[in-house]
Amino acid sequence: MPSPSPSPFPTPTSTPSPPRRRARHAARPDTPSVPPAPSAPPAAAPQAAPAPQAAPAAGRSLRAELRGAHLGTEITASFVVFLVALPLCIGIAVASGAPAELGIVSGIVGGLVVGLMRGSTLQVSGPAAGLAALVAQAVTEHGLAMLGIIVLVTGLLQIALALIRLGRMFQAISVAVVQGMLAGIGLPLMIGQAYAVADAKAPGTPVENLLGLPGLVAATVGDSDALVAAALGTVTVVLGFVWKKVPHPAGRAPAALVAVVLGMGVAALPGVDINTLQVGDLLGSVHLPGSAELAGLADPAVLTTIVTFTVIASAESLFTAAAVDRMHTGPRTRYNTELFSQGVGNTVCGVLGALPVTAVVARSSSNVQAGARTRLSRTLHGLWLLAFALLLPGLLALVPITVLAGVLVHSGWKLFAPEQFRLLWRQDRGEAVVMGVTTLAIFGTALLEGVLIGLAAATLLAVLRMSRTTLRQTTDGHTATLAITGSATFVRLPQLLEALEALGALAEAGAPRIRIDLRALTHLDHACRTQIDEFVAQQRTSGTVRVEVLPPNATGAAPVTGFDAGTRDGDGFAWFADTRR
Repeated sequence: MPSPSPSPFPTPTSTPSPPRRRARHAARPDTPSVPPAPSAPPAAAPQAAPAPQAAPAAGRSLRAELRGAHLGTEITASFVVFLVALPLCIGIAVASGAPAELGIVSGIVGGLVVGLMRGSTLQVSGPAAGLAALVAQAVTEHGLAMLGIIVLVTGLLQIALALIRLGRMFQAISVAVVQGMLAGIGLPLMIGQAYAVADAKAPGTPVENLLGLPGLVAATVGDSDALVAAALGTVTVVLGFVWKKVPHPAGRAPAALVAVVLGMGVAALPGVDINTLQVGDLLGSVHLPGSAELAGLADPAVLTTIVTFTVIASAESLFTAAAVDRMHTGPRTRYNTELFSQGVGNTVCGVLGALPVTAVVARSSSNVQAGARTRLSRTLHGLWLLAFALLLPGLLALVPITVLAGVLVHSGWKLFAPEQFRLLWRQDRGEAVVMGVTTLAIFGTALLEGVLIGLAAATLLAVLRMSRTTLRQTTDGHTATLAITGSATFVRLPQLLEALEALGALAEAGAPRIRIDLRALTHLDHACRTQIDEFVAQQRTSGTVRVEVLPPNATGAAPVTGFDAGTRDGDGFAWFADTRR
């Protein structure tokens, strides 16, 4: 019988329906559509094992989540996230070449739209430092008006990727490439923002910015106002590193917020002339894409930018989700659902002409550390951003740009993470080389090109490691033997040809018999077996030497991938049918 279950468990036809519905929901935990909320008791989640309970818990309604949470803690956590997010939203917008208000708009969307949706319960979304250089490049090349349509199509592509369930595809990327990508984003960010710290304008590309640093130092030393700005920006960077060591309750305040308040006080002093934010109307900054922007989609450069936005924003969000999951013991992220949520958020941001949003580690870790347990905290932080922008917009005009640049220099250092290079070098030097190649490629070219170069380097490393082949040549009496072990692929073809030539030389020198031992091969690709086939045919044609081949899959040998031991004729393996002659 093909199915044993109906026979031992005969039940009425009406009863199997509920179990089938439950099994269907359990089998598709990552679906981006919103399933009906189960009416399970709140105590069921902590009692079940983490893996099975992850999907149902993450898919609960907000009301169900709040049943087991403390409302006061959620509200307090939302204020903490708001205080962390406010200076970052503003600083990232300025670094991206966009008005500060658009950064706040994206932060509001990340809270009120993405925050309400399912996928990951505790991670927070908003404008990210990792995309600042990419957004700045898009604004420079295509104009601020085109940013909205670029982000809009990016969001639609993310939704499409989620609907076809490719959310976990981004996990199939070498960790070394990911770390190299983050370092390649952080290094240009630090160098570029060093100019803003001194109230100067960056020359252009990362390489140009790097070469211009000596001139920046000379110009800053000779300008008293630039020295004040540089000192204030440097203090901001230092605060980012040391503020976490300040005891509570003062240490609970975010370092970026402390730096902003300090900078506003210094900028208000008599005789201090440093650049501050130029703030406009929040609603006036919103720009809906029109027909002219839609026509811009015919530009291949715009389409390339959209693909880059989609890949980088999706990867950063899902990598952040994995990192945030390690910070808490609550519901695990449903990757396809989270990608769907990020796509909806970017679609809304695109319609409003705002910056793209991704999940961000700094705000997410603050949310977890503040004791949040539900989506309420991250949703409310968007509400506080909206209230601040509507009720207190004048305060933004007092914020010095050098302080925001200092905040981003600190963020760039955390992205660069030089300790990861040292750690990876000790663990795996090959992977460390891939990480370095990715970072340098991004720094020297562009983000998408650099990531592709990094992926190519990771693929090459994997091919080399999978192609570990040992060729051992011995002579025993009248028999010259070549034993090949490991995995023989085209990468090792030069070594194979050299060994076969040496074996042929022994035959010409008078060896009456040669033997090729392939029994220990784990893989033999077409290129290598073709060369072996040609060598055997050539030696047998000469008629002066006896050729003996011990084929793969012989007694005591490992099977060869892609080779059927039962059909040895054809495809360069006709000589296997008669191994002794």
